[in-house]
Amino acid sequence: MDEKLLTQARDILGKAERVAVFSGAGLSAESGIATFRGQEPDALWSRFDPMQLASVEGFASDPATVIDWYNWRRGKLAQAQPNAAHRAMAGHPGLMHLTQNVDDLLERAGVPESNVLHLHGSIGKDRCHAACGIEEDISLEKPEPLRQCKGCGAYMRPAVVWFGETLPQDIWSQAEVVCMEIDCLLVIGTSATVYPAFSLVELAAGQGSQIIVVNTEAIDSNQGALIEISGKAGDILPKLLD
Repeated sequence: MDEKLLTQARDILGKAERVAVFSGAGLSAESGIATFRGQEPDALWSRFDPMQLASVEGFASDPATVIDWYNWRRGKLAQAQPNAAHRAMAGHPGLMHLTQNVDDLLERAGVPESNVLHLHGSIGKDRCHAACGIEEDISLEKPEPLRQCKGCGAYMRPAVVWFGETLPQDIWSQAEVVCMEIDCLLVIGTSATVYPAFSLVELAAGQGSQIIVVNTEAIDSNQGALIEISGKAGDILPKLLD
């Protein structure tokens, strides 16, 4: 950990009046949640393409398998616990969180639900695959099997954004407003490969926000005013936010 960069980042945070966090899969990975693009070691699912299991086309061709896969992921998440980075951020209730993660580890750490914008949806909910608008909370420990919507009869599906789908517009609009109003944005656990979500970082930088990155890999960004601290969020965030 670069102590000089850590001191510089703490100085920026100390002067900032409005701070938000943009987080990615690396944040949850430290709680044992496998990153979506990583190599999944579970033999049961190793023969499946995750992009097929997270797409409208995959659901149309084999909805039962898609639901089984998501329910397996839900069981894994039920066993996971917030890590030191989640807890450090929860100690600062003024932070607004823009997250690509579909888990609830921020909320379980103590971050108010109203302070978390899930850009890619939530794995803890199911919604109607048609357009009737029905959405239901799902138990991670005992998730529901494939079933039909009570309103229109279409299948229920995880309330997450699949490949080829647009991000939820209301959440996106709120996130844009946040990025236009902050002084500093913490980018945690992402290498900036997922668009359009990462364009929020570019929006914040374009509005003059200071950008502080904490990640195990360098991010792909041409933005100025960028401090990158290399390492695990669970090691760095408690010190950065102390």
